[in-house]
Formats: sequence, C-alpha cells, structure tokens
Amino acid sequence: MKKRSVGSLIFLSLVLIVLYLPIVVVVLYSFNDNPARIPLAFTGFTTRWYDQLFNGRNNYGDALLLSLNVAFWSVLISCVIGTLGAIGMAQRTLKKSSKWLDTAMESVATLPIMIPEIILGLAFLVLFNAAGLEGNEVRLILAHTTFCIPYIFLTVKSRLVGMDEALFDAARDLGASPVRVMLDVTLPLCRPAIISGAFLAAAMSLDDFVISFFVYGAGQGTLPILIYSSVKVGVSPQVNALCSLLIAAAFLLVALSRYISSVRKQKHKAA
Repeated sequence: MKKRSVGSLIFLSLVLIVLYLPIVVVVLYSFNDNPARIPLAFTGFTTRWYDQLFNGRNNYGDALLLSLNVAFWSVLISCVIGTLGAIGMAQRTLKKSSKWLDTAMESVATLPIMIPEIILGLAFLVLFNAAGLEGNEVRLILAHTTFCIPYIFLTVKSRLVGMDEALFDAARDLGASPVRVMLDVTLPLCRPAIISGAFLAAAMSLDDFVISFFVYGAGQGTLPILIYSSVKVGVSPQVNALCSLLIAAAFLLVALSRYISSVRKQKHKAA
C-alpha cells in the first residue's frame, strides 16, 4: 500500500508540474525587466509591463473589452436558446417520443462543436458576406452564439434527463400552469447546469481565435487575434502580463465559486 501511495504521489506530482509549470513561467516572466521579445535571461524584477498594458498604445484594453462584450452577449443569447432547446428535448425524452427523430435533432444541435473550426469559420465568412451583414461585432456575436449553444444545451439536457418526473407532475397537480412549472420548478433546478454551461461557453468564446479571425473584418479584433498577431515575432512582456492577469482572474472565479458552494452547503446543513 505504501509503495502504491508513493507511486501515485509521484505520478500526481509529475502531472501537476506538466500542467502548471508553463503558467508559472508566464507569470514569472511578466515581472522580468528584460524588454526582449523572447527574454531567456531574467535581468531583474519590475512591474512596468503591467503599467504599460492598458496605456492605449498596445490596444490590449480595447481588444479585451471587445472579447468580453462578445462573450457576454453570446453566452446570454446561448443560455436562452440552449436552455429552451434542452427543456423541449428533455420533455420529448420523458414522453418517449420518436427516438430516431430525437437523435437527429440532438445531433444537429451539437453539430457546431463537432465541425472543425476552420471549416466553420470559412462557412460563417461566406454566409455573412453573402448576406451583406456589416458590423464586425455583430458578426462575432452571431458566430460565437452558434458554437456556444451546444455547451448550454448539453449541460442543461443532462441535468433535466436525470430529474424525477414526479416533481413536474406534482407541480401540475397543484394547479401550476406549464409556464409556472418552468419558472418555479424547471429553471431553479437547472440553475447549476445553466451556470456551469455558461462558464464553459464564455471560456470557449474568450479563447476562440480561428472563427473570430475569419469572421472579423479589418481592425485589431478580439484579444486572441491581437495576441496571435503580436507573438509572430516573439512574446512581448505585455502579453505575459496580460496572460498573468487572466490567469489570476480565472483562479479568483474558481475560488469564489468554491466559497459560494461551501456557504450554501453550510446553510443547508444548518437548515
């Protein structure tokens, strides 16, 4: 047992090193005073790259705001469409309707995450140009909404299928209308799935480069496009600083989520 425990500990340590060592290096070099594009030597500690990050010269602030705005609206629209679609599909599953039709509909709903991004981006480019759709931000929101919907749909549907149908029958027996059942029973029970799907969709939207590169017209574009264009000749210290801030924000969100979950568990135990 001891040998197995030591082996598991070594394996886990190696996995954590492989996962987090690149993150540690990025954070470390964000404080490097060396201004070189690929700074192999650590010449001193400085925070000037963070000061220069949003000074207006690098356009990182505008690109970040554009990415956050696109992600917000894409996730918001995706939550509405994906949740309603998942509720409809779950009701068909509970009623034991036609299996082949349900399978076909679910496959179509999840198709955007199975198609290679370069093909999807090219398809959006041709479609938007053919439709004469102007406005780079609108094009981005529509494209991101398309591949964000499946993440909401799958998580909410998985949650609904695992629920006891008696909960909905009891609400209807008590005189609740279908709308009240959805608002007072279905949506509150689906809230954790909706939130988790929304976070996953937001991460995919903020991280997307290929589709955004095809869809966005002239200009600096979203943050991934700007970072990619800036690292062609090497990673600037400002990019390291920006990545460090995004990593810190992700860790803070995870910590906040864990804290809220622990508080809710304590309240449930106290009740």
